[in-house]
Parts: sequence; C-alpha cells; structure tokens
Amino acid sequence: MIRTLLLVGTGGFLGSISRYLVSRFVQNSIPSSFPYGTFFVNIAGCLLIGIIYGLSERSSLLTPGWRLFLAAGFCGGFTTFSTFANENLALLRDGEFFYFFLYTGLSVFLGISATFLGVLITKIF
Repeated sequence: MIRTLLLVGTGGFLGSISRYLVSRFVQNSIPSSFPYGTFFVNIAGCLLIGIIYGLSERSSLLTPGWRLFLAAGFCGGFTTFSTFANENLALLRDGEFFYFFLYTGLSVFLGISATFLGVLITKIF
C-alpha cells in the first residue's frame, strides 16, 4: 500500500506542477476572459489518460505500477476539473454567458473526444 501511495503521490506532484506551468504559459500567451490555460490542460489531460488506458489494455507495455503513476497520479494532478468549475462560476458571476457556454460545451465535447482519440491511437499503432 505504501508503494501505491508513493506512485500516485509522486505522479500527482509532477502532474500538478505541470498543470500550473502549462496553464500559466498558455493563459499568458493568449490574454482573454476565456480560460484557455485550463481548457488546454483539461483537453490534453483527457487525451493523455486515453492513451495511457489504451496502452494498458492493448499490451503489457505499462505495468500496473506505471499505470497508477501516470493515470491516477500524473493525470489526476494534471487535469483540473475543480478549477474548471470555479472558472465557470466566475464567468457566470461576471456576466460572461457566451464564454461560459462555449467553455463548458467545448470542454465536455472535446474532452470526451480527446479521450476516445487517445484510446483509438493506441489501437492503430
């Protein structure tokens, strides 16, 4: 159990740092009321977790330990649904209804699509 917690915790630590750095970089590159940084991180995280699960189902390339480290740990720390919810609330509070619907709709649709694409990629290659 200690090994499992260390794998997930270390992955989460690295995923959280990565989320912060990538999100800030993207948001600073595209100044807007629309939360591009979190949007990008969530879609990229969905694609990555799709690839991880696709690879683990397809072959023995990923051991159970690596899957824990990457999926539960890194992706768990990298994706930001709580930030997503908070930013949506801020958009509503600020009267940015167009961005609220755009952000929510695209995040859900593209997140599911990117996860599917990640699994599909592992089946093709």
